[in-house]
Amino acid sequence: MSARVGLIIPSSNRMVEQEMVRAFPQGVTPHVTRLRMTGPNGMGHDALIPRVEEATRSLADAKCDVVAFHCTANSMEEGQGGEARILAAVKGSGARHATTTATAIRRALDALGASKIVLVTPYSQAVTDHEAEFLNAAGYEVIHAEGYDLAGSDAYCATPPDVWRERALAAARPDADVYFLSCANISVFGIIEDVEARLGKPVITSNQTVIWDALARLGWQDRRGCPGRLFAAAAIAEPASAAQRA
Repeated sequence: MSARVGLIIPSSNRMVEQEMVRAFPQGVTPHVTRLRMTGPNGMGHDALIPRVEEATRSLADAKCDVVAFHCTANSMEEGQGGEARILAAVKGSGARHATTTATAIRRALDALGASKIVLVTPYSQAVTDHEAEFLNAAGYEVIHAEGYDLAGSDAYCATPPDVWRERALAAARPDADVYFLSCANISVFGIIEDVEARLGKPVITSNQTVIWDALARLGWQDRRGCPGRLFAAAAIAEPASAAQRA
């Protein structure tokens, strides 16, 4: 048995191939395509959607079974309505299974039964607060949100995993259900299980949740090499709405 997963990522991302691709289990082949959509290339969804559709068609040509629009900030930027637009664009452009980073995160939170979230990001505090607002609007409770205001992709990539370990530990809250280290362009796979052991709670990351979501949509049972408690959780069908979670 084999499968293919297509990933649409920002052009400046360097962690998907460096860490994420290597964590897919044997038999699942990731295929990556890039769009210029962050930093100085940022754009609203009206301009972005046609480019997502074209990228999805390219990955469909490669016979990808799952296509993920994989950018945390862009998938949350225009709220749940924006997330739904991107999902519809991917589904409507030939993807057999479609997801986004935001969708994968919400499915992971629901699978873990997590409501209270500690959020740690490399972004400005304004972008971090916007991400917290997205999660709050989806029916979760972000009890602490810390953005480290790093200077763009180069700084994201250059920050060692140990720094993210210390930042996660510094954000410890006794009432947290889960710790979310957000951003697909930071190096954190090597510290997930250590932080979970120290905090006694699950840790999720952008890259990790997209792998988990893709494998769940494929019904893939072999998850060896996938880091974190999340991979022991069974997926729910689709993330609950805020009203359903209330």
